[in-house]
Amino acid sequence: MVRRGWWLKILAGLVVGAAVGVAVYYASLLDGQNLFILAGATAGAVAAVIVHAYSVGGIRLTDVKVTVPQLSELNFVLTRDTQQVAWRLFKEMTSRVAIRPLAPGTGRLREALSSLHALVLLTRQILDEVKPSRFVGAAPSVEHLALAMVNNELAPFLSRWHPELHAWEQESSDRPEQEWPGNAECRADLAAMQSRLRPYVLGFGKLAGMSDETVKALLHAQLDLDNAGAKGSGSLPYQRNTA
Repeated sequence: MVRRGWWLKILAGLVVGAAVGVAVYYASLLDGQNLFILAGATAGAVAAVIVHAYSVGGIRLTDVKVTVPQLSELNFVLTRDTQQVAWRLFKEMTSRVAIRPLAPGTGRLREALSSLHALVLLTRQILDEVKPSRFVGAAPSVEHLALAMVNNELAPFLSRWHPELHAWEQESSDRPEQEWPGNAECRADLAAMQSRLRPYVLGFGKLAGMSDETVKALLHAQLDLDNAGAKGSGSLPYQRNTA
């Protein structure tokens, strides 16, 4: 199949080249008004191609396969705009609590939930700032992946745990978060959701133009840094955030 594709490309190149040669030959025979008409038409056609390429959100570069367990395997059309949006989402996710484990006895759920809520708002802001991708066939866009992440993972998690934690904080403002009855269950749910979010992070990294190995190396480096920080802060006294 691959060899057949190459032969078809070579054949198409020969046909196009021959047609261009014939056109150039007959164009060389023109002079005066006809020559200027041909030159103007050629320049207009080239300009139209350039405008069309940029109006659809960047020149098509290649197809990229992204696998998210909840969505199976998706085949994306990678463009320059896609890379920029995917890079912003990848950067925000890897610099927040979205994929960082919250080990028992470390960190605060309030900070984790606030960070995840901020990620939802930022994702929507990023999507609002870009033009909707023009679909090529049935290929999904980076917006599909971002909205699936928000609607399937972040929003359901926050809609359950944010009100419960907030209500307990209002009733028990003088008690540490570790005494919240839902603490252990919320942490377990957070860890499960973080595991499901990692394929999205890998997908955004891949759509940004990075290899799987590069993305995984960055994620492992971030997780190692977080683990080292958690161990180093284990002896610090608990402080309630009153902000």
